[in-house]
Amino acid sequence: MSHNLISILGPTACGKTSLAAKLALHYNGEIISADSRQVYRYMDIGTGKDISEYNINGMQIAYHLIDIIDTDKEYNIYRFQEDFFAVYKQVISKNKIPFLTGGSGLYLAVIIQNYLLNKADFYANEIDKKKDEELRELLLQLKPNQHNQTDLVNRNRLVAAVKVAFSENNSQVDLTKQKKINSLNIGIAPDRELIKRRITERLKKRLNEGMIEEVEKLLLRGISHDRLQLFGLEYKYISLYLKSEINYNDMFQKLNSSIHKFAKRQMTWFRKMEKEGVQIQWLESPNYESAKRIIDSARINLV
Repeated sequence: MSHNLISILGPTACGKTSLAAKLALHYNGEIISADSRQVYRYMDIGTGKDISEYNINGMQIAYHLIDIIDTDKEYNIYRFQEDFFAVYKQVISKNKIPFLTGGSGLYLAVIIQNYLLNKADFYANEIDKKKDEELRELLLQLKPNQHNQTDLVNRNRLVAAVKVAFSENNSQVDLTKQKKINSLNIGIAPDRELIKRRITERLKKRLNEGMIEEVEKLLLRGISHDRLQLFGLEYKYISLYLKSEINYNDMFQKLNSSIHKFAKRQMTWFRKMEKEGVQIQWLESPNYESAKRIIDSARINLV
């Protein structure tokens, strides 16, 4: 099988961004981000944009779908799929290889698995099986502006809201008019204890680099605490801290624990993709030479 996309995926803090950038430089490629929060402007440290990693020895790697919308606007999976194909066409028109990278499972899945989002029954048969926390995350990706908080708390309303969110959008991409994606998927899955250490170390680093100040600036821009908490993780817990609802130590501990759980959910999602037939070639670390061997042994055809 020939491939027309290379995807670098894995849990948070696994080193996928740096690896993708190095590979894009070597193979004359460009990066397409699959991150549900990095699309927003002014959310840099908390979302881990790490823009500096796209510059290697003075060579700037082109990247897409980062910093494309203001934080008070709505962005969802439908918009992402549409934006992806627009960018994808631009990249291959320049005879460059598109590299998709990120950790948002649903965003990766709709591209790699060629989901038809205009089908009302999309994912409906599995929604009832999901845990409340997974459903909340899914709903907020589909409809970030949740005005009815009851939908996020009550199980029955949560299930119903997710099903409605899949079926009500009228601006879905018609994949019958798009190029079928055959992605070469390289996954990074370090030892779980190593990931935990990296997450904790990275959280300390980001707090020292001004992550709290970043959230304060968002508040000054008029973003409400309710809106911040919808973004989850860093923005949720720092918001609670700034509202004096939790102290600094509680904020750190709760946030650190939540990111660990998030990384675990990411791996669960990727394993689910494999069960559905997606082939992922796993590496224990973001090893450049190992990834290059996988790509060199594959057939890449953009036509």
